[in-house]
Amino acid sequence: MKYKRILLKLSGEALMGERQYGIDPKILSEYADEIKQIHDKGIEIAIVIGGGNIFRGVSGASNGMDRVQGDYMGMLATVINGMALQGALEDKGILTRLQTALKIEAIAEPYIKRRAVRHLEKGRVVIFGAGTGNPYFTTDTAAVLRGVEIHADVILKGTRVDGIYTSDPEKDKSAVKFDYISFEDVIKKGLNVMDTTAFTLSQENKLPIVVFDMNQKGNLLKICEGKNIGTVVNI
Repeated sequence: MKYKRILLKLSGEALMGERQYGIDPKILSEYADEIKQIHDKGIEIAIVIGGGNIFRGVSGASNGMDRVQGDYMGMLATVINGMALQGALEDKGILTRLQTALKIEAIAEPYIKRRAVRHLEKGRVVIFGAGTGNPYFTTDTAAVLRGVEIHADVILKGTRVDGIYTSDPEKDKSAVKFDYISFEDVIKKGLNVMDTTAFTLSQENKLPIVVFDMNQKGNLLKICEGKNIGTVVNI
């Protein structure tokens, strides 16, 4: 395996499947199968999942809601998704721990870095919920922050497109995909990989990012085996 410890970033919207909102149990089960494949290979896995399928603080703020209040609601949405993914993984026989940046003792451990690392060393999948615990920070930023803290080898950003393109491939048919691109070139070309805070944090800590299509079966395993899947962003 190319990587020993990964931070997998999943979008909340991906869990909707064909639905308008909420969680599609079929997608959840498929994701759990993909994660189990690499878990069975001995890879240590931490996961951050968004909450956009339930609530987005930014969209709430645009409709007149207080931004801070909206962001906390978004954090709780990520906890709901984390619980759903935890249940799906445990159905596959994988030991998991859900840790949250906000204290919700009845359902999750508080985030403690040393404890999280110990869980990973014992082969448990650790899901980080509630983002960073602070408003105005996205789950992308939470993913990179947790990745840096637990000394992950890479951030694997699972999306619905198969990498980074010169422009939006869903709108521009002439868009060209990058197999590899530097942090510097992403900034120069104005490409949208992650929000600026997350991207800068990853760049400063020399933590590579792989953007790939999570909905293509087997992609996660292929990346961990070192195959050329998606787009690698590195120094």
